[in-house]
Amino acid sequence: MAKVIGVQFQKNGKVYYFEPGTLTPKAGDYVIVETDRGADLAEVVLDAFEFEPGQNDPALKKISRMATEADLRCAMENRAKEKEAFSVCQKKIQEHQLEMKLVSAEYAFDGSKVLFYFTANGRVDFRSLVKDLASVFKTRIELRQIGVRDEARMLGGLGPCGRPICCKAFLNDFQPVSIKMAKEQNLSLNPTKISGVCGRLMCCLKYEQDQYEAVRKKMPRMGREIATPDGPGTVTDLNIVKETVSVRIPNGDTHEIKPYTLEEIIAAREERKNQETGRKNAEETERTESTEELTAEPGTPDADALEEAAEAAEAPAEPRPRTRPPKNRGAGKAEADKNEKPERKLGQPVKRENTKKARPEGQAEKDRDRKKQERPAEESGGRGRPERQNREPEERKTAPAEAPVKQERPKKTSWSDQLQKAMAAIEHESADGKE
Repeated sequence: MAKVIGVQFQKNGKVYYFEPGTLTPKAGDYVIVETDRGADLAEVVLDAFEFEPGQNDPALKKISRMATEADLRCAMENRAKEKEAFSVCQKKIQEHQLEMKLVSAEYAFDGSKVLFYFTANGRVDFRSLVKDLASVFKTRIELRQIGVRDEARMLGGLGPCGRPICCKAFLNDFQPVSIKMAKEQNLSLNPTKISGVCGRLMCCLKYEQDQYEAVRKKMPRMGREIATPDGPGTVTDLNIVKETVSVRIPNGDTHEIKPYTLEEIIAAREERKNQETGRKNAEETERTESTEELTAEPGTPDADALEEAAEAAEAPAEPRPRTRPPKNRGAGKAEADKNEKPERKLGQPVKRENTKKARPEGQAEKDRDRKKQERPAEESGGRGRPERQNREPEERKTAPAEAPVKQERPKKTSWSDQLQKAMAAIEHESADGKE
């Protein structure tokens, strides 16, 4: 644990921390500390307190000594010299015709350096100006360009609210401010109304931003339908400061706009949620009771029906049979084919119908004998095959048309059998000729 105190080099400036060492300064005292610019006078603003520095925190410097009357007198003389240095530098800037605005001049505590602060729109070549100022003051000259916010802090003034500007009164560090903050706070986006004396967005927009974000999360959105103590309605306006909501409620053929507090809206929302929960519970209870009524003891017809229904629900659905799409044919022919050929399912065997009518008894033997008699007796030549005669039998001509007779194909014989038959036919013809 380390013991530290807080000091300021300028009124309402940034607070710096130093170790008091064996000294015991109090708030309002002046001390001499070592800085990058050398020894300087600082005012104590925070009493000594214990502090545990982190691993990455730089080492704190110690206070050199307590300020004396001579140190305070030297500081007052430097303040008087700063006014004279400011007027001299202003004249030199006009002589060199430089586009820069001088803000303030500051003397170092030991008088070894004079600092001039200025603002400009861009970079400025002030090398000739530094040479002239060094020849006048016979000391080291340093010029620093600052921003418009730092300028307002140094010069001070009154803000749009009529009070001293925050950065000069109490604000130590500048916080980032965006136009989004003005939108969320329902402020006018006119730059002249939301800008400070520095020309930038007012720093006070950051003060209430956290409160606006916290309250807006609890409130409903614009145009949303919500529940109110007087029934459902549509949100038309939000007042973040008063935490009220304006709702348009239908009243017959007209509408009425009523304001409600945030607590009333939240209570109505919870009540509506409870009603919906109760309705869902009642529906669930009713569904459970209806299921219990359908439940029966095992072995009864109702129980068997319930088990069959449960098994049917759990059973996988049968695959839908795939059928070949019909060809592009006429409508009449397609309907005729559909009537003649019944649709069959995929995977089932094809059952072919026998379109031929049954033969009468003994018809097969008669056909066999008739074919034997009709065989030609003449040799066809070549390999000795008998020629087939395309003669229609008389029995077939006289047979009724309603009962067609199926002709059996003659059995195939070998070449040797055909040769023997041909030789026998020749011998039979020769015997007839001799007679």
